[in-house]
Amino acid sequence: MPASTKRKPRGKRGAKKTRDTSTARAEARGSSWDPRIVVFACNWCSYAGADTAGVSRIQHQPHFRMIRVMCSGRIQPGFVLRAFEKGADGVLVSGCHFGDCHYVFGNERAVEQFEKTKNVVRLLGLEEGRLRLEWISAAEGVRFAEVINEFTDQVRQLGPSPLADKRVISSQSSVISKERAAEVVH
Repeated sequence: MPASTKRKPRGKRGAKKTRDTSTARAEARGSSWDPRIVVFACNWCSYAGADTAGVSRIQHQPHFRMIRVMCSGRIQPGFVLRAFEKGADGVLVSGCHFGDCHYVFGNERAVEQFEKTKNVVRLLGLEEGRLRLEWISAAEGVRFAEVINEFTDQVRQLGPSPLADKRVISSQSSVISKERAAEVVH
């Protein structure tokens, strides 16, 4: 192509990454930055609650990716850490209310797994506000929208995840001994 007809790169694609992460995080807090949120939703209640919100045309933040799982008790710390490693700024785990679980004790298991996950997230130095556990039933479309809006605003206040650009989990996990990680998770 002749030099006069060459396109100049625009936006993020062509921009050089010269700013450090702390500067980018500070700028994001004051701008209209949209966080990347991953939602692990129980198939029977929370996913159906999200569907109810959509069918009812309830307005909510669109900045999330929904991953449907059969039960919130199935969410292991590794799933959440993988979401952060892949660039999530926040992770929401959502399941059935106590007493409504289709697998009887799945949501009790979810609480146990969530506590383990919070310990690992704390160990990695992430803010606890980037991780949340909620109970949403199939009939609670309005509640789903409220939770998504509130969580999105909360993560937006925290700014981009420090792990999103650096892929810190891989390098830091070698610093944390296997024994220490086993203590935190088990």
